[in-house]
Amino acid sequence: MADQHAETAHDHVHGKMETSAQSSMYLLFLEMVKWCSLSMAALILMLVVWFAVGAGFIAGFVSAAVVSVVGFFALRGKKSEQH
Repeated sequence: MADQHAETAHDHVHGKMETSAQSSMYLLFLEMVKWCSLSMAALILMLVVWFAVGAGFIAGFVSAAVVSVVGFFALRGKKSEQH
């Protein structure tokens, strides 16, 4: 029984594992972190301008909207020619 378990533990050949699922999950994670970071930055900016600076809701909303639009164009991915 122990010999059979030892044989199956060493059946793995380095470099032969299919990693496409792991790669796509990692790319999805990076995309989510990127967009969530932009959202959090816009929210924090709006709250800081609104409450800490005292400029009001409209100024905070406008500054968050500007950061969101600029961030969207800066962070959007380029379409690859393969797809």
